Amino acid sequence: MENILSPSLLAADFTKVGQQLEQIEKGGAQYIHLDVMDGIFVPNISFGIPVIQSIRKNSNLVFDVHLMIVEPERYVEAFRNAGADIINFHVEATEDPDGTLDKIKSMGAKTGITIKPDTPVSRIVSYLEKVDMVLIMTVEPGFGGQKFMAEKMSKVKELVEIRKQKNLSFDIEIDGGVNMNNVKEILDTGVNVIVAGSAIFGAENIEKRTREFLDILQEKTK
Repeated sequence: MENILSPSLLAADFTKVGQQLEQIEKGGAQYIHLDVMDGIFVPNISFGIPVIQSIRKNSNLVFDVHLMIVEPERYVEAFRNAGADIINFHVEATEDPDGTLDKIKSMGAKTGITIKPDTPVSRIVSYLEKVDMVLIMTVEPGFGGQKFMAEKMSKVKELVEIRKQKNLSFDIEIDGGVNMNNVKEILDTGVNVIVAGSAIFGAENIEKRTREFLDILQEKTK
């Protein structure tokens, strides 16, 4: 399974967003992680459909859209039309995860389901046949720059085991507190999609830092 880097736009400098997107693309990033927050499901508000539409015109990256919003099913079509390639929503934010997954699939996007740090894997087991990606939060959703919760990595091992037992092939993504010092250890657990925000966009040379992350990810793929 290919290891993929998904830098988080939340950590970018929005006065230079076009330039910084170009830098991560030149550095080899495959995805861009787009955190959509509504101020209800999480206490913060980030950006939404107009921002995604506007950057879509100038980027060839896979748009990995992480919806931290209540009743995400209401917005699946709008985000897909704005340019989302992967639509990832929180199981805690909807009463109809099955219907939401079906809607994403019907729009031609890849499906993702996310769990917060305190939500057990058992909450999503019945949906795993329908997902292309599972996102495990290793910080509380809603804020960038938090410390990585290493104890939540046991969920990854659980998911890897379930995936093997059920003969499935979904990606496992980690979001929260990933940096150059812990990324190797994270990859060793079975994660193959890495979200990194300030560790990339906070670097002096964003393109170089992206390449450094990719070097580690590619080494671990071998």
